[in-house]
Amino acid sequence: MEALQGRTEAGVAHRVRGPSRSGLGTLLRWTTRHGLLRLGIAAAARRGDAQARLFLDPVIRDDPYPFYRQIRHEGPLVRGRLMWSTTRHNVVTDVLRDDAFGVNPDTMAAPAAVALLRRLGRRRMPIGPIDPPSMLATDPPGHTRYRRLVVKVFTARAIESLRPRVERHCADLLDELGDAAPDGGPVDLVARYASLLPVTMIAEILGVPPQLRQRFLDWGSAVSPVLDLGLPYGQFRRVETGIRELNHWLRGHFARLRADPGDDLLSQLVRPDGDGERLTDDELVALAGLLMAAGFETTVNLLSTGTALLLAHPEQLALLRAEPHRWPNAVEEILRYDSPVQTTARFCRADTDVAGVRVRRGEVVVPMLGGANRDPAVFADPDRFDVTRGNARDHLSFSSGAHYCLGANLARLEGEIGLRQLFERYPDLALDGVGHRRPTRVLRGYDQLPVRLRS
Repeated sequence: MEALQGRTEAGVAHRVRGPSRSGLGTLLRWTTRHGLLRLGIAAAARRGDAQARLFLDPVIRDDPYPFYRQIRHEGPLVRGRLMWSTTRHNVVTDVLRDDAFGVNPDTMAAPAAVALLRRLGRRRMPIGPIDPPSMLATDPPGHTRYRRLVVKVFTARAIESLRPRVERHCADLLDELGDAAPDGGPVDLVARYASLLPVTMIAEILGVPPQLRQRFLDWGSAVSPVLDLGLPYGQFRRVETGIRELNHWLRGHFARLRADPGDDLLSQLVRPDGDGERLTDDELVALAGLLMAAGFETTVNLLSTGTALLLAHPEQLALLRAEPHRWPNAVEEILRYDSPVQTTARFCRADTDVAGVRVRRGEVVVPMLGGANRDPAVFADPDRFDVTRGNARDHLSFSSGAHYCLGANLARLEGEIGLRQLFERYPDLALDGVGHRRPTRVLRGYDQLPVRLRS
């Protein structure tokens, strides 16, 4: 576990890098994915578009829920200059489950200049968590085949079998947390615990050697911002550098696992299944990147947000201590109340009607998951944090439909064990100042959360 706290000699020596690449492709990809969007958002904001504030206003970033209420009051589906949006639970669910909507923007019609830039940008393109053939960027029928092969390994039973490992890793990390703050603090819970548990489990799933886990922590931090919208060019370059390094290392790792498989889940995926079907190396690379981005950052956010919420609501924490069987439902309420993923996007593949509104092919709909999770039509008194809420699990934090989160069961398991053990080990845990929110808009959580372990 010490390799997770500081670079080991092996970790320093093993700076895995792929071949150098021209920056032109990176610039083209940034232009079509983020640069044009940034320009469009800025132009829409100058014209008074309310939805553009979601991407620009720091007040909304810090607390988006009043903004979601405003969108909900305007109607079931609200049109802006760039997109449609909705915060109503039933409409969000319908869009996520409707085959008329997809996740791959490259299938949509685009101006000739943009289409040309996209084609040029694909040259020597690394495979990231939102690049085809990733499940986040693939529509049926390709997505159906891909998910069928992967879901056989990520079954509820397989994830539940990881419970003893999660418990052991939590215990070890909490020991190290105490060692890092022998006088009780202050200590950054994100750096010393919330980020280390998910990266440790992802490393186990991928069969990563222990001496490389710090490197995987670095990769997870580098890759995860790719899920956000409108990244600055410098940050996008850093993301692509991390993706290239991860791609390069993984391709060699697959060959090693085929020759000498372990008991990790990835070893099961690199071999053909019972019907002789197998994932391609590109699909395996995309899956690993998806686990790094979606599986890492979102669970960090779940653990840090859950800690902050329970410390801010001591009566709820006291209830969990008195009735520990409620921890699984408490995790669902944390996910509902302040979702680690706030928004997603869908691209209309064919003209369709949504909530009585005509949406045309090529238009973008943004289902605001965080807003749907506070819809009073589904959740009574939705702005109240209540770990006993009977329908907390009806949240949409893991999406819905064909793209329901593959790692939902693992996130729930890590959230339940990680939070329960934290508060059991350190019953006097308290905030030591104000946590710092991540600057991202799609992902919501803390990148720093100072705490004291003992009063």
